[in-house]
Amino acid sequence: MKKHPELLLRVFIVFTVLMIVMLSCKSSSDMKIIPASNPWPDNYVFLSGMENYKKWGTYNVHDPACKKFGDTYYMYSTDAIYGEDKDEAKKHNVPLGYIQMRKSKDLVHWEFEGWAFPEIPREAVEWVRSNSEGKGATNIWAPYIIKHEKTYRLYYCVSAFGQKNSYIGLAESSSPEGPWIQKGYVVRTNKETPMNAIDPTVIVDPSNGKMWMHYGSFFGGIYCVQLNPETGLTMKTADLGHLVARRANYKVDNMEAPEIVYNPQFKKYYLFVSYDPLMTTYNVRVGRADKPEGPFTDFFGKAMSDTTDIFPILTAPYCFNNHVGWAGTAHCGVTTDEKGKYFMFHQGRLSPDNMLMVLHTREMFFTHDGWPVVSPERYAGSRSVKIKDKDLHGEWEVIRINEPKHDRKLEAGQILWGEGRLNKTEQNYSSHIVLQENNSIKDRTNSSWSFDSSKSLTKLVLNGEEINNLVTFAGHDWENQTETILFTGLDSHGRSVWGKRIK
Repeated sequence: MKKHPELLLRVFIVFTVLMIVMLSCKSSSDMKIIPASNPWPDNYVFLSGMENYKKWGTYNVHDPACKKFGDTYYMYSTDAIYGEDKDEAKKHNVPLGYIQMRKSKDLVHWEFEGWAFPEIPREAVEWVRSNSEGKGATNIWAPYIIKHEKTYRLYYCVSAFGQKNSYIGLAESSSPEGPWIQKGYVVRTNKETPMNAIDPTVIVDPSNGKMWMHYGSFFGGIYCVQLNPETGLTMKTADLGHLVARRANYKVDNMEAPEIVYNPQFKKYYLFVSYDPLMTTYNVRVGRADKPEGPFTDFFGKAMSDTTDIFPILTAPYCFNNHVGWAGTAHCGVTTDEKGKYFMFHQGRLSPDNMLMVLHTREMFFTHDGWPVVSPERYAGSRSVKIKDKDLHGEWEVIRINEPKHDRKLEAGQILWGEGRLNKTEQNYSSHIVLQENNSIKDRTNSSWSFDSSKSLTKLVLNGEEINNLVTFAGHDWENQTETILFTGLDSHGRSVWGKRIK
């Protein structure tokens, strides 16, 4: 028999490749913790100079709003910049004060596209300064993007810090990248009005085509006003809308940054809001309603228009091991992809100084009874895998997300400069548990766990407390730079429970 070395070599190569693929698949299905580098470092001081602005993909992100148009995600945000230097900005043609724009194909790698506007709209500047003794209107805050037919609408706000002299405007374009044409004001407020015209979010009722905008802050709470779908402006001229959410003592108990989304599975509208000071204990809460204009209620059926705190609490300052931790984890945007997956976006301020603003993108899920929860880890493009009971065996870090208890001296609902660090009682730290093969939890009495592989739901019993229906999935461990298993859910008190397997 004549030998064919080239043929044998090809057979060997094919066999080797098949073996590698089979071993790779086995490793993935068994969900072994494997190394995986983070897409970027969290500390970006080395890129904070004005000359590096094109490299600010996930850096200097504050108050993000994001939508997917075609095959691309577009993000717009407040122009907040760490280490801002006006002289250097002018030297490098960086137009400070306007709306930052980014885009991404995968929600992981972001390209910084520059700024939406060449200047702060004159009408907005004139309104704010005429009501604020010539002050304010030095920046554009909290944009929101929505598409109507073939037109892209970019809502934005201009204000004077700590005052109600504010302006929400609208600009339109035939492209999500502009150029933008100013269409005038949507709502304007001053010291005579009970509300504050900042932080717009817009939604269309699919049942009737009606369009609504939610907006507001600690000054009077969150309001909802009907818009004209044809113009994007209010249905009735000078209409300021009606109250949908508020807290009692706004100087201590801040509420702002509404974001509204609709979930067709549960036929509910979800109103996300942010509590407390943006640099430290900023945290996300949510209520829901049958109609976009409300009324909204919380986890316990309390009205959001009441003066009590609401639950669930979804994010708050946290710290897993092997990391300095995060503060300011709020002012969220929420979007979906074509597969119906939900994602939340918000700033995270790197501890301990809480001045560096990094984009946090988290997968969002809904519990069996229709409440949103978010991943304990930032999204890094991890693929979905089928998780088995044995994949949960091992050591876990668990964080219970609690509201801050520490009292602070605040101004205009926000923290005073110089009080930018967290107190120890304000950070949510992780604890360790070990899930054993016999469904027990090591060294814990009256504790157990179980896993429903058909629904990818975990149940924990911790010292007699039952925590049911924890959504369990594969994800990235940023603190340890690995791929692992995560879970997220709510306890009976409406507080988030986060977990990740570390060994």
